[in-house]
Amino acid sequence: MSVEGSATTAAERELAALLIEVLNLEGRDAAAIDPLAPLFSEKNGGWGLDSIDALEIALALQQKYGVVLRSEDEDTRSAFASLRALHDYVRQHAAPAGAGPG
Repeated sequence: MSVEGSATTAAERELAALLIEVLNLEGRDAAAIDPLAPLFSEKNGGWGLDSIDALEIALALQQKYGVVLRSEDEDTRSAFASLRALHDYVRQHAAPAGAGPG
């Protein structure tokens, strides 16, 4: 279940903090990130990430949550739309035993 609006949930902030750490995005504050901002565009407050960043994110999510992201899967492409979309994907696909965020 997604949270309506652009207020960031604690689980989304946790995921944002992981991305900031993995991608070495100095100066980014996880609490100040718009969860609906696009990850791969700089428009509308987006992160401006690239394909190498996507690979690093996929590896981090696999290591931390047991989530496997496959480039040929349309759901994976949709998951990278925003922090909220990525959080929802991780929550739905995380390994059992409460490994996923929120």
